Order: sequence, then structure tokens, then C-alpha cells
Amino acid sequence: MVRESFQEQLSQLRNDMLQMGNLVENAIDMTAAALEYQDLEMAEKVVVEDDNIDQLQLAIENRCFSLLALQQPMARDLRFIGTALKINTDLERMGDYARNISKIMLKIGSEPLIKPMVDLPRMAKLTRQMVSENLTAFVQQDRALALKAAGHDHEINKLYKNTFTELAALITRDTNTSTVTQSVYLMFIARYLERIGDHATNLSEWIIYMITGERLELGDMSTIVINQPEA
Repeated sequence: MVRESFQEQLSQLRNDMLQMGNLVENAIDMTAAALEYQDLEMAEKVVVEDDNIDQLQLAIENRCFSLLALQQPMARDLRFIGTALKINTDLERMGDYARNISKIMLKIGSEPLIKPMVDLPRMAKLTRQMVSENLTAFVQQDRALALKAAGHDHEINKLYKNTFTELAALITRDTNTSTVTQSVYLMFIARYLERIGDHATNLSEWIIYMITGERLELGDMSTIVINQPEA
């Protein structure tokens, strides 16, 4: 009976993790819409709903500590709980960055944008794709899909560098206060999106560890690594 109870708790933890992932996916989706369409209502919704992510993060953390303290899990179960703790933290940070981006969009408000919103929404959509693929990899125990998810970070980093370079050049050409201020705001947004991509890469690393016990440093990986056959 004790073991059955333990398995039920693990199942509930898995469900909580999926709910956490879905909340973060939704936050990134709304952030992408706020960026692409300058949708201030959507940005406000991201800020308000971040509390739900924070509350679930604490609940998952408490559940993990309880399982570790009271059940003394071994081997694969221990890896799963440890991974849940790590992923939980990364997801919460991603939610924070989505909130920060939305707060900046609210500061920009409805003033005309200094450049078309193309690369930033693209970055947001790529981070959302990374989260979605990692959640599927988490459920299906799919190492290859986790590797594939991490591979998107390479494109996010390229978009970040291009955006930063473009905005820095714009500031050099146009020293108007409003141009400089909005350029700095957009630089912060690009940096936050780049950091979301880094945390999504962490998800891939921890999911692979959960599945195989491997400790990989994926970072800004190439397509050679993405296509690497499973061990």
C-alpha cells in the first residue's frame, strides 16, 4: 500500500509539472502576441497571471521535498524527482521573463514602434516551441526530442545578436530621447527572450538526465548534435 501511495504521488507530481509547463507556454504565447500586435491587454494578462505560475512552483517544490524526505526514493524515481525540482525552477524563471517583457511593453504603451516587430515575436515563438517539445519529451521519455528542442536555441541566439546589433546602430544614428529609450527597452526584451531560450535548453538537459542518467552540456548546440543517434 505504501508503494502504491508513492506511485500515486509521483503521478500527481508529473501532472503538476505538465500544468506548470502549460502555464508557461501560455505566458510565452501571450507575450508573443503582445510583441507582434502591440497588444497591451495581452501584456497585462501575462503580468497578472504570473502569480499562478509562482504559486504552482511553490506547491511542486513542497511536493518534491516531501517525497524526498518521507519516501526515500531510489534510482530512477530519485532522478525523476530531482529533475522535477530543476525543471520547476527553470519554468518559473521563464514565466518571470515573460512577465518582465510584458511590463516593458506596457511601458512602451501605444507609442509608434521604432522598428517592425519581426525578430522579437519570432524569438518568442521559438522559445514556446522549445517548451512544447520538451514537455512532450518529458511525457514520452523521448531523448531525441529533447535534443531537438535544445537545437532551437541556436537560432534564438542568432536573432538576439542581430537584434542587438541593429538596435545599437539605431541609437548611434538617432540620439532622439524617445528613440534611445525604446531601443533600450527592446534590447532588454531581446535579452529576456534569449534567457528564456537558455532556460528551455536547461529543460532539455534535465529531461535527458531523467531518461538516461546522462549529464550533457548542450548550450548553443549544432545540428550535428541534434541528429546524434540515441545511445
